[in-house]
Amino acid sequence: MKPVVVLIGRLNVGKSTLFNALTRRRDAIVADQPGVTRDRQYGEGRVGDRPYLVVDTGGLATQAQGIAALMTAQSRQAMDEADAIVFVVDGRSGPSADDREIAQILHRLGKPVTLAVNKTEGQEPDSAAAEFFALGLGDPVAISAAHGEGLDALTSRVLAPLPQVSEAEPLDGIPRIAVAGRPNVGKSTLVNALLGEERVVVTDQPGTTRDSIRIPLRHNRHDYILIDTAGVRRRTHVDEGVESYSVIKSLQAIGEANVVILVLDARREVSDQDVGLAGYILEQGRSLVLAVNKWDGLDEAQRAWIRREIERKLSFVVFAPPHFISALESSGIAALFPAIDRAFASANADLSTAQLNRVLEKAVQATPPPIAQRRRIKLKFAHQSGHNPPRVVIFGNQVAAVPDSYRRYLANCFRDAFHLEGTPVRIDFEQGENPFATKKPKRKQSPRLHALARRDERIKKKRKQRERT
Repeated sequence: MKPVVVLIGRLNVGKSTLFNALTRRRDAIVADQPGVTRDRQYGEGRVGDRPYLVVDTGGLATQAQGIAALMTAQSRQAMDEADAIVFVVDGRSGPSADDREIAQILHRLGKPVTLAVNKTEGQEPDSAAAEFFALGLGDPVAISAAHGEGLDALTSRVLAPLPQVSEAEPLDGIPRIAVAGRPNVGKSTLVNALLGEERVVVTDQPGTTRDSIRIPLRHNRHDYILIDTAGVRRRTHVDEGVESYSVIKSLQAIGEANVVILVLDARREVSDQDVGLAGYILEQGRSLVLAVNKWDGLDEAQRAWIRREIERKLSFVVFAPPHFISALESSGIAALFPAIDRAFASANADLSTAQLNRVLEKAVQATPPPIAQRRRIKLKFAHQSGHNPPRVVIFGNQVAAVPDSYRRYLANCFRDAFHLEGTPVRIDFEQGENPFATKKPKRKQSPRLHALARRDERIKKKRKQRERT
């Protein structure tokens, strides 16, 4: 699983700016005032081919009340879940009393800590970081998150003591299934319902990484591997009001899985966290099965409302039709297994090159690509370049100008043509070679010049004829 790097520090030291720089996105809101970030923010960083999870926290206050106390509690929980911690301090103001108290907390925690001295642009790095040696956390790393300075040195220092992430090993074509969702949507109940379908004896098998449990599951002569990072217990031992998966563990399980069951609560609106998890599953290229839990006991008006909520907020995962279930009553659970099989098969499907190009031709004829720089974008040839999820490379001209909306349109066309369910389709574009790119274009002659040239050709021809005679 991907290691977890948590950003810790007092308010307004630049943690969110550093988060955006490490993830190369703009997910975290940045403002020049303290307390903008209140909840934890999750993203993925990458150094070469080495991925890691980054967690932005709202700030750690030693004397906290009200909202600040909640932010501090969030930060402490993130610290408990971290593999490594980046302690961010303000290089302009120097060490504060809060910095010293946070340093003491980190000393007692016993986890790898890297001290990042931020906002050092325009300063000599060694002198900017010198006064922070007194915090007793080793050699500080001078950075400027806003200007991208010192980030390579920071990530090298942070990742050095952490184990290398290896790809999840193949398991003879057996789908790996993770159950994800926000707290109290019924994930634990669903896990137990899935395991109880065949009354399987559960044996905890240590996975390749810490805290990961792989549980063999057999249903209708099909084998599955259920990934549960929080541990699976018998239903009688599960307290739904207390027990839930942490977000970090869910993200790690998604990274290891082939198919993710995203659990929604039918009695609550689709939240930003639901949308964020669905987006993360899509970004990771994982197959998706959408399970809407607690369907029992709802009247028709309530059911119509949640259907509209899903259509409105989760329209970008339309390839995963929702399944309405009750994990507590074990109703609708059996339909999840065929959906898992279809999603897994779709993610690993072989797409015929000839058919891909026929679909591409029809899609372009039905809705031509837009015009870029006064010229129409031309898409010429397509072939499959990978599986899990299916990857399609399309060659053409001016492909850098293809908008994301047209990319999604083509993905939907391929998905419909090949009957792919529950899996995203990745579309990559490559610029086709232009054989005339190095040749000078011919000048277009005016009618008068063209007539004169024709006259000269006739004169030359008659002169040659006279010379022969």
